[in-house]
Amino acid sequence: MKPESKPCNGCGKNTSEKKIDENGLCPECAAVIKTLTKNPALLRRVSALLQKDHSPEMVDAEKSEQPEPRDLPEVLDAVRFRTRDRELNTWYVSVSELEGNPVEIFASTAFDRDQHLQSRISNLTTITRLISLILRHVFLGEVITLEKTLKQMHRSSRQKNDLPDMLARVLCNYCKKPYEFDA
Repeated sequence: MKPESKPCNGCGKNTSEKKIDENGLCPECAAVIKTLTKNPALLRRVSALLQKDHSPEMVDAEKSEQPEPRDLPEVLDAVRFRTRDRELNTWYVSVSELEGNPVEIFASTAFDRDQHLQSRISNLTTITRLISLILRHVFLGEVITLEKTLKQMHRSSRQKNDLPDMLARVLCNYCKKPYEFDA
């Protein structure tokens, strides 16, 4: 008489009753669980690898977790913060919100015509534009592309060969259209 088959609680495959352990796992799944239990760092690495998995099951799971892409409305509520840097320059940081979530961030100073601050302002503008792009991805489902990233870097560059311009020039090697400085 053939032993009754039961599905493994791990992989779901049917196997004979004698091969299922007390957790309802087949020998292969039990070995995987034992290995991961002994080595939690391995679990984190495997989990990171699964994030890159583009199998139909993983793509479907990712789609269900991501919000449906939405456009940014013309008018948003915002909160403005006044802060100081380590050299005691006053900066104003505005955070635009949609449904209580941050979707854009801007920073400015009353001294943005000050020549020694130009480089820092350019770098800060780049940082805030890229953070805003990420926030729109997280809270609005906006798809981030290399072209959108480059567009934000181009817009934040204040003069040829500043840091945003230099980085955008390098990254343009990975897109189809040639780089043109247009600040």
